[in-house]
Amino acid sequence: MTVVIFAVVALAVLGLLVLVHRWLWIRLVRDTTRPGGAWRRAGTALAFALPALAVAALTAGRAGAPFWLQRGVSWPGFMWLAVLLYLSLAMLVAEPARALLLRRSHRQPPKPALPGAPAPAVPAAAAAASGGAAPGPAPQSPAGLGGAAVPAGAGLGGAPPAASAGSGATAPAVPGLGGGAPAGSAGLGARSDAVAGAGAEPQVREGAGRGTAPRAPTGTPVGGDAEAPAPAPGSAGATGATGATGAAGAAGAAGAVPVTEPTGAGDGLSRRRFVARVVGGAAVAAAAGTVGYGTYGVMRGPRVKRVTVPLAKLPRAAHGFRIAVVSDVHLGPILGRAHTARIVDTVNRTQPDLIAIVGDLVDGNVHDLGPAAEPLRGLRARHGSYFVTGNHEYFSGAQQWIDHVRELGLTPLENARRPLPLFDLAGVNDVQGESEGHGPDFEAALGDRDRSRAAVLLAHQPIVIHDAVRHGVDLQLSGHTHGGQLWPGNYLAELANPTVAGLERYGDTQLYVSRGAGAWGPPVRVGAPSDITVVELASYQA
Repeated sequence: MTVVIFAVVALAVLGLLVLVHRWLWIRLVRDTTRPGGAWRRAGTALAFALPALAVAALTAGRAGAPFWLQRGVSWPGFMWLAVLLYLSLAMLVAEPARALLLRRSHRQPPKPALPGAPAPAVPAAAAAASGGAAPGPAPQSPAGLGGAAVPAGAGLGGAPPAASAGSGATAPAVPGLGGGAPAGSAGLGARSDAVAGAGAEPQVREGAGRGTAPRAPTGTPVGGDAEAPAPAPGSAGATGATGATGAAGAAGAAGAVPVTEPTGAGDGLSRRRFVARVVGGAAVAAAAGTVGYGTYGVMRGPRVKRVTVPLAKLPRAAHGFRIAVVSDVHLGPILGRAHTARIVDTVNRTQPDLIAIVGDLVDGNVHDLGPAAEPLRGLRARHGSYFVTGNHEYFSGAQQWIDHVRELGLTPLENARRPLPLFDLAGVNDVQGESEGHGPDFEAALGDRDRSRAAVLLAHQPIVIHDAVRHGVDLQLSGHTHGGQLWPGNYLAELANPTVAGLERYGDTQLYVSRGAGAWGPPVRVGAPSDITVVELASYQA
């Protein structure tokens, strides 16, 4: 059943990643680049390569890949996961702005021309492309229903002479296919003056249908209106019923067919691409800046945080006792020996009385990461350095690390207690050890102790706080949560942990949770800076 649940969750996560990557490709690649261009091809290639690297980074260590390969895929793969998070959030925020910019930049449709207003000029090239000629003076003729006075030729079957226009104006005779008609009128949907093979300069007009208009007495428009003079060249009357200019009218006896791209179509496409580039560029800049700053915070090393914790049972002599709490270092393919050295130097500068490493020291085996952990030999504290396992130690073999940290001068506490002169120090294994039969055992660590003495417990995960309360622990020191590491991950961490970061009280037991000194996965922290906490114990008797 567990395997089935894991498979379903894995497929759901994979499907979500596919959808997110496709959405980002549409917004950042398709909408911002030209089809077939070099940028389009490069963006599409990255849309496949980056998620593949991310999956490789997540699985290489568990799959037992060589350490050099883990290092090769971890940097780009994990960094992309961090960028992906904040790029997706930035694009979600930018979607309303994108829609607003597109709506404002949308070109309004042209208003109908008023009578007597000059019609927009049509270039000769556009007229020629539609089968007509450049506009020129219109001959005088009675106005028809369309009110357009345009040159017209004979119909396909020949036009009767001296006929009045059905929906257009009379035009001079031009030899046509099947004979011309002098001073003939163009019927509804009449063809161009120049038909293929006529040898005349082609001119077209817009019609409304096939055939020839019913003839009427010369000078009387259809509908019984009085004869009207032909509109002047370039006036609104020279425009057909559909709003097209007479010189660039639609051609063909089968009806009007537009032959040129609507004005502003190319401009609209350019505007959409411009808006997409502005919005996408802003989102990329915001994501890159956030991830860059978060990476700097991790790579510079953790900062020291100081917390004072009063304990009711602590004797006066222990007042001011300092414990340096180090958690979640996560040595691995990205954070190595230099990061360990920074941590050791920072801890030693605080001059602690005791050092507590509360789990998740490494992400890998001793063979690969032994050199990275070597600087831990330099830790210095009056009452020594102690170590308990975290869940990540069990992913690569906890026992090998328990043995190795002992060689480095640390004291592992495996469900054990170490009585110190002023209080008891205990440690329990991480709950992940239950899969190997080595989970936390509070009875072994705390069962037979003197409860009149103060007790400090080292436990990697905060969720064991309720066991600590039952066993009379005064202070539990934990890590594991990273403080959420990447905002808004802190809200998710709150769902699984009683405390995400800082000091809280549970009955007579206080719990302090460190954000950790390193980072898991992406070496990035946003809203949860890394820290080494110096916990200073205070006595009520002091």
